[in-house]
Amino acid sequence: MAVFDTAYNPQIPYQVFREEVTSLVEANLEEALLGRANLEGADLTGANLAGANLAGANLAGANLTKARVTEEQLSQARSLEGATMPDGQKYEDWLKSKDQEENKKSDGSS
Repeated sequence: MAVFDTAYNPQIPYQVFREEVTSLVEANLEEALLGRANLEGADLTGANLAGANLAGANLAGANLTKARVTEEQLSQARSLEGATMPDGQKYEDWLKSKDQEENKKSDGSS
């Protein structure tokens, strides 16, 4: 199991990995503790994030194309602003399409 979540230090509210880890393409981060990690701009293309703890993680601008991760995991991230989602959409467009799908369901449309 990869461990990126260090002991809490109130002087460092978010752990910084961007400068240390620039590419995590197809990385196996299954069950990794990435809580509060700063992965801003990280390339996580095809990464396996199954079961990873993303609570409070900064994924702003990250590339999550084809990453194995659930919506529930992503909902726990601190920021996804500007990120590319697993389906290839930008986060902001992904949110809009998700809202449209939910509206269709609540209207009884298919």
